[in-house]
Amino acid sequence: MPCLESDPILPHRSTNPLDYQTVPRPVAAMAKQFEAGFRIPAHSHDRDQFLYAVSGIMRIRTKAEAWIVPPDRAVYVPAGLRHSVAMRGEVDMRTLYIAPGAASGLPQAARVMDVSGLMRCLVLAMIEEPLLYDEAGRGGDIARLLLGEIARAKPLHFVVPMPRDQRLGRLCAALLDDPADSRTLDIWAEAAGASARTLARLFQKEVGMNFVLWRQRVRFHNAIEALARGEPISRIAAANGYRSPSAFAAAFGKIVGAAPSAFRTAAG
Repeated sequence: MPCLESDPILPHRSTNPLDYQTVPRPVAAMAKQFEAGFRIPAHSHDRDQFLYAVSGIMRIRTKAEAWIVPPDRAVYVPAGLRHSVAMRGEVDMRTLYIAPGAASGLPQAARVMDVSGLMRCLVLAMIEEPLLYDEAGRGGDIARLLLGEIARAKPLHFVVPMPRDQRLGRLCAALLDDPADSRTLDIWAEAAGASARTLARLFQKEVGMNFVLWRQRVRFHNAIEALARGEPISRIAAANGYRSPSAFAAAFGKIVGAAPSAFRTAAG
């Protein structure tokens, strides 16, 4: 039986992340809702951050990588790592601020992870506990179970590597904003101020794949959003240049590591 949330935003609980960085507990939980299109500029925290989308989709960016976080998935961001967050649609967010070293096995690098039914219930239960919960009581039990579940969570391959080179960075940022852009590398070279051969070499050197594969990964991130909105797979396949839903599903599964049907959670 799925866990239910009776009071999604506690009126007495702060929604300012700064208020959670020095709480004398290993886990501090915050609930916050965001409007579609809201962007949190690049920032970092003194604590590790576990960002979980109860509903809605988030896009997370660091200098080196970009992630998509579909509903009922989460991203783990280690302390000190600068990152920005963009809300794709309305987002009902739950955040855990975790003291670095609070438990063994916690991620040492940013990653998107699967959220099990147990983990989801534990996150929601942690929100209901007092901020200064009893470490020897229910709150402490929940926190310890949560840390164990996070440490064991399955990582998901939702990352897009980002380049350091500024010319390539401008190209990649533009494609993240508009994955449907079909310009070839030769055309992009004119805008980037570098030859197509130089850009091709930089793609392999800085992101570890060629331009076509990198753009395909970005487009599949976009497809995850469309799937979560409930758009038909046939339409999504055509928008990404595939002649059939089966061909799209095969390529999608190879890159993302899951079938398109796994991202229908937001569609009901």
